[in-house]
Amino acid sequence: MLNISFDTKDLYENEAIVVLINDQMQLDQTIIEIDQRFHGIISKTIQNSNKFKGKFGQTFTVTSVDKHGSIKSIIIIGIGSESKIAEYQIEELGGRIFSAAKIVKAVSIGLFVSSKINDFTQKEVSSLIASGAMLSAYKFDHYFTKNKSEKFCVKDFNIIVENSDDAYKFFESKKAVVKGVYFARDLTSELPNILYPETYVEQIIEKLEPLGIEVTVLGEREMRHLGMGALLGVGQGSDKESKMVIMKYNGVDNDQKPVCFVGKGVTFDTGGISIKPASGMSDMKHDMAGSATVVGVIKALALRGAKVNVVGVVGLVENMPDGNAQRPGDVVKTMSGQTVEILNTDAEGRLVLCDCLTYLQENFDPECIVDLATLTGAITVSLAHTYAGIFSNDDQLSDRLIKSSMATNEKLWRMPLHEDYDNMIKSPVADMANIGSEKGAAGSSTAAQFLLRFIKDDVKWAHLDIAGVAWDKIGKNPICPKGATGYGVRLLNQFIADNYEIK
Repeated sequence: MLNISFDTKDLYENEAIVVLINDQMQLDQTIIEIDQRFHGIISKTIQNSNKFKGKFGQTFTVTSVDKHGSIKSIIIIGIGSESKIAEYQIEELGGRIFSAAKIVKAVSIGLFVSSKINDFTQKEVSSLIASGAMLSAYKFDHYFTKNKSEKFCVKDFNIIVENSDDAYKFFESKKAVVKGVYFARDLTSELPNILYPETYVEQIIEKLEPLGIEVTVLGEREMRHLGMGALLGVGQGSDKESKMVIMKYNGVDNDQKPVCFVGKGVTFDTGGISIKPASGMSDMKHDMAGSATVVGVIKALALRGAKVNVVGVVGLVENMPDGNAQRPGDVVKTMSGQTVEILNTDAEGRLVLCDCLTYLQENFDPECIVDLATLTGAITVSLAHTYAGIFSNDDQLSDRLIKSSMATNEKLWRMPLHEDYDNMIKSPVADMANIGSEKGAAGSSTAAQFLLRFIKDDVKWAHLDIAGVAWDKIGKNPICPKGATGYGVRLLNQFIADNYEIK
């Protein structure tokens, strides 16, 4: 993990110095001093560049600036209009700084945050930049035996502030969220022969119980006794025992109803008997990203001592084909008592979630429920890899989640639920079918409509289909390298902080 320090250390002891310039191209006193030390190299570079205009995210690097000292580079980054910059954009600046430092191979970075930006104080700006740099620095390279994925590594980011104690204190809560994102990314990136229901449970217990989180694990025997035929049916083709994990975080000692999160945890999805094509099947190790988000955000909340009560439930299964696997045409009975005709064994996520949702409502009195799942390819057809889809039976809950998504730039777009979609999941032999009747039509909405059948009338619920945003194959996000994104940890943390946490 990138080492962050806030102190009064000499700025010039680092290999790269970062300067932030707005779209007015104004140099503050600190930048003027840096410029003078290096014989006007910053002002000359800006004046002579036809491209650098101080627009947000623009980056310009000057190398070989200090032949006799430690400084190799000056990294100039545009911040655009200071009056319009958002919190998540300041965080993104940290990611851009880290990426630029990697390119010039600077082991240490120095930045002096001289004043506030927009309405954000110095400690807020420095903490957000540090958080973004840490998020950008994530890598998953456990399995290289000779060389790591990147031979070169930025090690230190030294942020010079006027009051280091205030900055450290403020940063602790940001760092807690980063650790939650890291945990979610680690789980989602892990190999399917390493991470399966049993070992996933071990990870949860190892990482969460020391933080005071109460962890309860249900095995197949307990779930069978509770009548969870839907979840168990998905895992019956695997020799790995299916599990359900319930995590309770009590941040306040009162009768506050818990905010509840549910995550789909299919640790590997072959599609079952309705088997997927070989091409791209290796990507199905991250079909448990929804559960990773739930586990990650609970870790983040516990680390920062959030004053709220939260319950997380994840259903962990492996969807495999063998002689005992679930077949198309089977009918299963869910914990709710409703029956489901299995028309496609690759529509398994909703079967896992429905029993988790029922268990949660039977055993807790939720303030609201938010479930997350890499549920449908259809959501990617609709929203590509830019937005996750949100479906909800409550306008206020939906609005709150969307507001939090805008604050964190983990984007949500509301999608429709409608009784017409109920007609599309009718079955002639059971209460419902696990896929819609019209091939390819409204696939994400019929999946959400299926889940709605397991929500009690007075329960506020939202479903987040994160299939398009859980894994990034491009790596254009400044605070997220290619691979697992940890999508939703920051969003749900913001959602809790803004709406339910006792101040």
